[in-house]
Amino acid sequence: MSSNRINTKTRILEVTWKLLESGNKAIRMADIAKVAGVSRQALYLHFPNRAELLVATTRHIDTVKNVDKRLARSRSASSGVERLQAFIEAWGGYISEIHGISVALRAMRDTDNEAAAAWEDRMQAVRQGCEAAVRAISEDGYLKEELTEVMGVDLLWTLVSVENWERLVLECGWSQSDYEQTLKQISIATLMSRK
Repeated sequence: MSSNRINTKTRILEVTWKLLESGNKAIRMADIAKVAGVSRQALYLHFPNRAELLVATTRHIDTVKNVDKRLARSRSASSGVERLQAFIEAWGGYISEIHGISVALRAMRDTDNEAAAAWEDRMQAVRQGCEAAVRAISEDGYLKEELTEVMGVDLLWTLVSVENWERLVLECGWSQSDYEQTLKQISIATLMSRK
């Protein structure tokens, strides 16, 4: 693949990111092509449909913001509780940085299947992080007996939702630090038994 093709693709992703953050709920492929300075045909050569473009944009944001580095401590944790806490710090801290995109995609998802697919793709990635943390807790023998792993994942996934962050940080005025510390405590109390 030529560097010109890579640069064009990156430019398209960057433009899509900016347009999403602008709050425009009716972003069309033609709008993206115009702002990116490419023909609609060129846009479709890179991204055959809008759903692929929106998913690729959210993954591009993850790459630019180095999500893998943020998750490294969680992924290399030596215990379930350490993995849980590191995951909450990584994801909790990331929410504030991607909040504009999350607002845009959630606002569009009821009437825009492609936006819904992009949001669902990202939330499934968060769920995978929750699954890894709960599995590690279970393997350590500390998952509460009354919980299955699936129930534990469901609970953690709900606790770390963007909507809960919005309620506590934006609406109630919690600091990011208070949010993360409290969420860690609540998650431990919810998921883990005292042995």
